Amino acid sequence: MSLQSSRKSLAGAPALAVHRGSREDALRRGAVLFFHGLGGSKEVNERELGVFADRGLFAVGIDVVGHGERCYLDFGARFTHDNPRVKEEFLQVVQATANEVPAVLDALVALGAHPERLGISGASLGGFISYRALLVDRRLRVAAPLIASPEWALPLPESPHRHLERFFPVALFSQTAGLDEVVHPSLARTFHARLEPLYAQAPERLRYREFPLSGHMMRPADWDEAIRDAADWVVRFLDVEQAPP
Repeated sequence: MSLQSSRKSLAGAPALAVHRGSREDALRRGAVLFFHGLGGSKEVNERELGVFADRGLFAVGIDVVGHGERCYLDFGARFTHDNPRVKEEFLQVVQATANEVPAVLDALVALGAHPERLGISGASLGGFISYRALLVDRRLRVAAPLIASPEWALPLPESPHRHLERFFPVALFSQTAGLDEVVHPSLARTFHARLEPLYAQAPERLRYREFPLSGHMMRPADWDEAIRDAADWVVRFLDVEQAPP
């Protein structure tokens, strides 16, 4: 049974949905949001969406605020290292996109998504959004952020690392790159170490992994493994039944 894809708007957010079999069955099995990196779009990760969809999920790529179909007209000026406010611009995008997640989930549930089988993932910028979204909407049961950090570069009260008590019982699997020159892996590593006591009653719901030989642009084999394992993690903790081949 081949993968099917469609473009739609979910609560005003441009989205690309990928699933195997009927839309209704995939939504019932479980839905996962996937957010792309800085400068990307929902189409950039269509292959990754397919990996999640192959596990039976209704996989949805979203254009981050200021990207893709709603790209800022001055995107290049906002996100250049010459802009002294580039960190603020980045975190504004993180917060604005995460704040849309409740309405996006509402739209998915209205389409038929199982309200207790909702997950999130994303890479780089998308991983930052994933961490923040867990604090914005408690319906998210599982998260698999990649090459991202729960600790922000600016001392803002919204930074996820300041709210450890709000993560359990979310099944959280963070994957980083040991040679990452953009997002240092120690930030997620330290965060997970601080979370461990809060997950003592269900330690299997917390996992951290680092790929020691990859930088921010991960080696292809490492990236493929990370995406496969992220998809398996989401399926495991949403208790998703497998779609027919």
